[in-house]
Formats: sequence, structure tokens, C-alpha cells
Amino acid sequence: MSLLLLLALLLVCSACSIGGTGQNVQPTPTRPAHGKQLLTGKPLTYVALGASDAVGVGSANPDKQSYVALIGQRLPRGSHLLNFGISGSTLHNALAKELPLTLSTSPELVTVWLVANDFVGGVSYESYMSDLRTLLKQLQTGTHAFVVLANLPDLTLLPSFSGRTREQKTSTLQEIKRWNNGIAHEAAHNHIPLVDLFADESILTAHPEFVSNDGFHPSAKGYAVLADKFWRAINA
Repeated sequence: MSLLLLLALLLVCSACSIGGTGQNVQPTPTRPAHGKQLLTGKPLTYVALGASDAVGVGSANPDKQSYVALIGQRLPRGSHLLNFGISGSTLHNALAKELPLTLSTSPELVTVWLVANDFVGGVSYESYMSDLRTLLKQLQTGTHAFVVLANLPDLTLLPSFSGRTREQKTSTLQEIKRWNNGIAHEAAHNHIPLVDLFADESILTAHPEFVSNDGFHPSAKGYAVLADKFWRAINA
């Protein structure tokens, strides 16, 4: 066998071992190890998944004062903000309406705060966690985005919960902790930074002005605090 023929056979065998069945191998989407890699001056696409809080309900100027808008204002020049939040949305609703839009936009940054409506609306813990796993898996496999997730604050401190008895508040608080433990588990499992809103419950008692007049949604000052917390998680 000539040397040229031998080399040709080696090249063919090498190509077969790389290509396998001959089908193109699609690379797995990659994502930055931390949010700081996104903030180097290059424009990016930021998508917010959420409900009325993402929309900015409770502030005087939602387009500029919501936590989503405030995060968008800090992004590199030329970045695009896509706020897919829908007032009243639950996580299950978001899977059908907000997630498909997100997957179609190839975002670099995604924030998720979708839990209060589920909790207050009586969605079961098991159903919520199942939906959360679905959402995070879809974001991990369908995008290369850096994802940040927020949990439940201590809702019993809000004025809208003031009419409940001590026993009711105690029961609600225990359930909030259960939900937050589950959310923390899913965040850690998917290597997603968690914005822990429950850990700073003293903020609500020390600063009632952070809550809007409806007794439930954040005020403009409250949204500024939320934006800071998300921003620190992005930069952590």
C-alpha cells in the first residue's frame, strides 16, 4: 500500500470517528459563570419574567420605577429590555405565555420573580415546584442566559395581611419558609443565584414606605430596593 493511500484511509477513519453517525452535533448552550461577564460594555438582551411586580404596579410611573426598569437602566448602553411580566400571572400561566417568548429572543440575562400569586392564590406546593423545575430546565436548555431567581418575602408583615390572627400568620409564615426552602433547593440544583427577599424581613418593619398604598405591592422606593437586590445577585 502506498504512503498516500495509507494517509487517505487514516483521514477517512478519523472523520468517521468524529462525525459518528454523520449527523451534526448541536453544541449545548453556554452561559456566563457569573453576571459580571455580561456587564463589560457589550449590549445584551434582558428578559424579565414576572407578574404585577415586574410591571411596576404600586409605583407612580411603572415604566421607569419598576424594579425591572431600574435594572434595565443599569445595563450596558444599547441593551434591550423585554419585560414579559403580566399582572396577575402565576408561574403556570407564565409557562404558557411568558416562557415561549423568552425562548424566542435569545436573552443573555433573565430575572424571574413568579411566586406571590401562586402562594396567595392557593396553588399547592407540589404543583408550584413542578412548574418551577420545568421553567428552570427550559431556561437552562433553551437559552444561554444568566438567570436570577427571587423567593417569597415575609408576606405576613404586609398591611394586607394585618387582619389575620396570630395563629393564621404563624401558619402562613411556616408555609412561606417551606416554599422558600424548595425554591432555594431548585436554585442551587440549577446553579442559579437566589435573591433572598425573606432574609431581609426587617426592611418591611423598619421602612413601611417601601410598600404602596394598596398594602401589597412595593412602592417606588420599594422597587428601588428590589432592583438593588437583583443587581447585587447579578454581580455576585
